[in-house]
Amino acid sequence: MITFRRSIFYIVIFFVTYLIFVYPLDVLNYFLFKESIFKLSSLLFTVISYLIIIFYFLSHNTFLPIKLFVNEGMGIGFISFWVVNLGLLVDNFYSINSPALGVICFLSIIIITIYSLINGRFINLKSIKIISSKVDEEIRLMFISDTHLGSNSKKHLKKILIKIKNLEFDLLLIGGDFIDSSSFDLDDLDILKNINKPILFISGNHEYYIKDYENKLKRLNEYDIQFLDNESFKFKKINFIGISDNLTLETQKNIASKLVQEDLFNLILVHKPTLWDHVYEKTDLMLSGHTHNGQIFPFNFFVRLQFKNIYGLYEKLTSILYVSSGSGCWGPKMRLGSNNEIVDILISKN
Repeated sequence: MITFRRSIFYIVIFFVTYLIFVYPLDVLNYFLFKESIFKLSSLLFTVISYLIIIFYFLSHNTFLPIKLFVNEGMGIGFISFWVVNLGLLVDNFYSINSPALGVICFLSIIIITIYSLINGRFINLKSIKIISSKVDEEIRLMFISDTHLGSNSKKHLKKILIKIKNLEFDLLLIGGDFIDSSSFDLDDLDILKNINKPILFISGNHEYYIKDYENKLKRLNEYDIQFLDNESFKFKKINFIGISDNLTLETQKNIASKLVQEDLFNLILVHKPTLWDHVYEKTDLMLSGHTHNGQIFPFNFFVRLQFKNIYGLYEKLTSILYVSSGSGCWGPKMRLGSNNEIVDILISKN
């Protein structure tokens, strides 16, 4: 069964490689030079691209040209796929000169790609306020998730810290996928010691893809990061409940139920937002990430097929869920229809 699933996975990746890396070029050639959309060379380029992609992900290779080809290629190819298909629709319904349509598609891809790359470099500060009678003084939290250090450099983490260094806050919360590469040097986290505030961390799915992840997660405390591995942390009438990502939904639900304290403001920190529907009756606030709000439009429509809560504030009874779009990009450093963000959370009595 495992071998069968793995075979299906590789077949799907091969098909996606063609659609993203080769097919848009074939359509542009069709518009500009009236060549066939699929030809023998298409299969050859697909095989070459596929082998590079598989090698990159299986070997954790950090060679920059390969990294750029795979990561930025995914982003540019995804944008190109939708642009050229829109071009084909126009070509079928309207009498437009094909070479002109090809030029329009090509220029559109360039403009959207440049915008997405620029937008992916910015980090916005998003502020939300939560009112609760369970607290008797204001507590201010900074929440980041999906920083993807490894895919992103130490400079990206510095950029985040610069954004919050002059803000008065009580704790920094890290909602998983903080590190996503075995090649990331943990000593680059030394700059977090300058915060001089409690830092609470929960794991995301990417932490468990790292070689020797158990040892690296244990070492986080060397950089003043407290890993809430299915445990709680009390601070000024707030009960921070950290739930790890490498668990079944049922196990996460049971852990949350055991750690909740009714006399405190219960804040659950968990990477994926799926848990909220199972714990909202006992939870005041849940913070999650993982979805990236789709990162590159229109991928958010596909993300919504798996997660009904993909971005922003959601309320049910007296419980609130906030799903962050993330503080960094995964794969292509591109954002289209979404933004990198740091969430500034004020919890107040009134």
